Amino acid sequence: MSIPRLATLCLVLLFNIGVQASPATDALSNCLTDHTTGKDRKDLARWIFVAMSAHPEIAAITKSNAADIEATQRTMGELFTRLIAEQCPAQMNAVAQAEGVQGIKLAFEHLGKVAMQELTTNPEVNAAIGGFQRYLDQEKINRALRSGLK
Repeated sequence: MSIPRLATLCLVLLFNIGVQASPATDALSNCLTDHTTGKDRKDLARWIFVAMSAHPEIAAITKSNAADIEATQRTMGELFTRLIAEQCPAQMNAVAQAEGVQGIKLAFEHLGKVAMQELTTNPEVNAAIGGFQRYLDQEKINRALRSGLK
C-alpha cells in the first residue's frame, strides 16, 4: 500500500469510533448521504475545517476571517435544517427515540466520513496528505516492521 493511500486510510479511520450502527441509524445515515450533494459535502468539510481552525495552535496557519466563518456557519445551519426538518425527519425521529444522541451522532459521523472520502479523492488533497513521506526515515520504518514480524 502506498504511503499516501495509507495516510488517507488513517485520516478516514480517525472518524470511525468503532460502534455498530442499528438499522435505524443506518437508515438515517443513508438518508443524510442520499440528500446531500457533492457541494453540500464540501460545505460540511469546510465547516469541519473552520471549526478545527478555531484551536489556538491551528488558527495561526489558517486564513479564515470573521465573514468566512459566519458564512460557513450559516451554510451549515441551513444544511442541517434542511436535512433534519425537511428531508430526513422520519429517520431522525426513529433514531432519536431508539438510540438518542448516540445514534444521531453516528449518522452524522458517517456523513462526515463520506465528505472526507470525497475530498481525499482530489489529486491535490491526496498529494498534500502524502507530502510528509519525503521526511520519512524509510530504513528505520522497515527495521521496525521487520522486527515486528518475527
